[in-house]
Amino acid sequence: MAKRVVTQAVKQIICLCMVVIVLAPILLTLFASLKTKTDMAVTSPLSPPGLSNITFENYKEVLTNKYLLLGFKNTGIILVVSLFFNVIFGTITAFIIERFEFFGKKVIVALFFVGMLIPTFVTEIARFRLINSIHLYNTLGAPIIIYVASDLMQLYIYRQFISGLSVSLDEAALIDGCSYFRLFYTIIFPLLAPATATVCIIKAITIINDMYIPYLYMPKNKLRTLTTFLMDYANAQQGSWQTLAAGIIVIMIPTILIYIFFQKYILAGIASGAVKE
Repeated sequence: MAKRVVTQAVKQIICLCMVVIVLAPILLTLFASLKTKTDMAVTSPLSPPGLSNITFENYKEVLTNKYLLLGFKNTGIILVVSLFFNVIFGTITAFIIERFEFFGKKVIVALFFVGMLIPTFVTEIARFRLINSIHLYNTLGAPIIIYVASDLMQLYIYRQFISGLSVSLDEAALIDGCSYFRLFYTIIFPLLAPATATVCIIKAITIINDMYIPYLYMPKNKLRTLTTFLMDYANAQQGSWQTLAAGIIVIMIPTILIYIFFQKYILAGIASGAVKE
């Protein structure tokens, strides 16, 4: 009995430590964003601002920056278009691989997984030259085609879901006169809604938080995304930590909201796709 109590206590302490490690940076950033420059200089970063000293001027300065709205707009365009093509290509490819037998199928599947295993930086030079050669450099099309083509996580998730769907559904539909195309968009695709929700949420968080690809492929000011806006804003706010903290909080809000409201779909979708009945 005593051993069980100790074990549970240790588990709870470990979980509590993990929560502190995750939340502490966010809380410290939030505290800093609500302080004045004077308070930042005379108070500890660990201490929250006093109720009488809380200021929202830092947020006002960030929200009135002309590049912030542009960052939201560009990020939104990239996000919507990338998710659309990820879902379309991911579902169709997974359906073909799981439901059809054809020459070279094993080789194609192996190549997909090899592509997932190769680190991005190994192929970066070739990818950059390819993007430049098709005249997508410094356009919104560059990150879109990279997000659609380079990350094959959606293929794995969709294959897991489709493999769990009974082949009898296909056979019954084909006997009733359905074509393969109609079978896919009227029967298979609607049944993949949990997988689609999972893919969209995970990919959305990844795209919103990515700084490397937009910074490398879209250096123009008019093509700034939320992350590149924050990076340029940080360079412009040297020494103004409270304003920079407000910018970080503003940029974090979309990702946090997406995860809070849709985390149950992420967990449910991954769990459902990982089990075959």
